[in-house]
Amino acid sequence: MARSTAPDWPAMMLRATAARYCDMSAAEFEGEVVAGRLPLPVRLGNAERWNRRALDEALERLSGSALPDWRSESKLYAQR
Repeated sequence: MARSTAPDWPAMMLRATAARYCDMSAAEFEGEVVAGRLPLPVRLGNAERWNRRALDEALERLSGSALPDWRSESKLYAQR
């Protein structure tokens, strides 16, 4: 299920929901968490849950959209 078609994503997600939110299999998602590219869960209730905002921030960092585009100042890489 794509993020845009889901009615409301919870603020705190179980592993399967968080993986789906990132459009990944549970195994892929877990690998990214273990690698440190996605945030660790927190214990809430009787389960580990991922914070939606923390996931969004990690995804922004990974996509580079949260960083300034250094190429715009470079003579070599600046778009002409």
